[in-house]
Amino acid sequence: MSWHPQYRSSKFRHVYGKAASKDKCYDCVPITHNINDNYFCAVNPSFIAVVTECVGGGAFLVIPIKQTGKLDPHYPRVCGHKGNVLDIKWNPFNDFVIASCSEDTTVKIWDIPNQLLKRNITTPKKELVGHTRRVGLIEWHPTADDILFSSGYDYKIMIWNLSVLGTVLSKPVKILDAHKDVVLSMSFNTNGSLLATACRDRKIRVINPRTGTVLQEGSYKSHRVNKVLFLGNMKMLFSTGTSRWNNRQIALWDQNDLSVPLLEEDLDGSSGLLFPVYDSDTHMLYVVGKGDGNIRYYEINPEKPYLNYLMEYHSHLPQKGIGMMPKRGLDVGACEIFRFYKLIPTKSLIEPISMIVPRRSESYQADIYPLTAAAQPALTAADWLAGIDKEPLLVSLRPRSEAVMSPPQLPDQEPLTEDTDQSQQQESQGRLSVEDKQKPREIEHSRKRLKVYESLPENQQTCLSNGFDMFECPPPKTESELLQMYYRQQEEIRRLRELVIQKDIQIKQLSLELRNLCTHT
Repeated sequence: MSWHPQYRSSKFRHVYGKAASKDKCYDCVPITHNINDNYFCAVNPSFIAVVTECVGGGAFLVIPIKQTGKLDPHYPRVCGHKGNVLDIKWNPFNDFVIASCSEDTTVKIWDIPNQLLKRNITTPKKELVGHTRRVGLIEWHPTADDILFSSGYDYKIMIWNLSVLGTVLSKPVKILDAHKDVVLSMSFNTNGSLLATACRDRKIRVINPRTGTVLQEGSYKSHRVNKVLFLGNMKMLFSTGTSRWNNRQIALWDQNDLSVPLLEEDLDGSSGLLFPVYDSDTHMLYVVGKGDGNIRYYEINPEKPYLNYLMEYHSHLPQKGIGMMPKRGLDVGACEIFRFYKLIPTKSLIEPISMIVPRRSESYQADIYPLTAAAQPALTAADWLAGIDKEPLLVSLRPRSEAVMSPPQLPDQEPLTEDTDQSQQQESQGRLSVEDKQKPREIEHSRKRLKVYESLPENQQTCLSNGFDMFECPPPKTESELLQMYYRQQEEIRRLRELVIQKDIQIKQLSLELRNLCTHT
């Protein structure tokens, strides 16, 4: 089974789910009764958006994230669609821009004001008209600004460049017509150079989104796929679906070979859909069941057994949809590593569910909060359309920290095509952060110290500076590893500086106490 072996070392072995109290939930929200298999909810650190029931067209609510409690029944809505809204997604680089798609065959982009809505929003910022049938899915590109993907029931995926002038766009920059049936799910890899899709024809495809070329295609008789997900840079895909006996099923695939799954496992006999959610920072995979109140979570490994079962969150309230808070909106002081927003239409309630790592210390836990994706694009729409790929910008979740660029990382396996390999090699030279460009002396000094260190005898090479153990962190051999070491040293210096400041404060307090004692005596 996926949880074998029973005992293994993991920082996330005891992660547990904690539901928010009643006063921190969103009550009296008219959640949609649409039967589409979508999330119906989108969350960012500023707002929560949820598709709602309405008469005469489609609408959704945009509620400030801190406005919990009962919702006013006359609260303004975003209601510019002529048909039911099927999907909504926030712009990952702008917390005040949201995209929506509808049964009226259009995709609309909306500007949300930075305050409470006082009246309905009916005029979109942009309207995308190109599909001939209803549009069921939309996805923002993970690293390029103003690039949006839409998938409709006309079996086409359209790529839109929103930086083009005009309020009504009718010509997408690219149309992907590799599917023979409705696309059920879309997912990007980390830098957005590959697109994975699940189709109603039971096939999983890996596509080059710029050219439309199908790089890999596979189907398995005993697995009827519904949702597919890229597992970060693991070179693997994860899918949920049903078996030939209609049991809910999960499967793990090698993205370079979709002929046979690496792992296949039946979960239960329920009829609801399974939503997969992957956290590439912690390598944790969450499987959310539609129609039940359970959230299973696993840890992903690059080697067998690949999938390690951790625990399951149980609730008697069934969920219709789910929203996920980006990592930059989490409460790091409470050791919160993920947060779901559960849609419960039977009670007209949105309930936050926090996934927490139990720790006794109340200080920042750097080991469970690695650098995560920042709310800044790594490249423009024109750069991405020109064939450039870049890893996402990274930011530390430590309070008062600044965003940094992701260092170039050497691939541990051969990429899927030669085109992506050439583009990655061309761009690997330009991914240094602005801070590193301003500090070439420190990097050169680190290289000199590395040469001096390598010249020492073996019995003297016991550890690295700043407390990094030689066996845990070997000396860097490439510029990428050198930059990673440099970032870690900067974090260690910042931590030590904070300790020194605390010690100085304690010394001053003790000196004042001594002075008061001397004066009193």
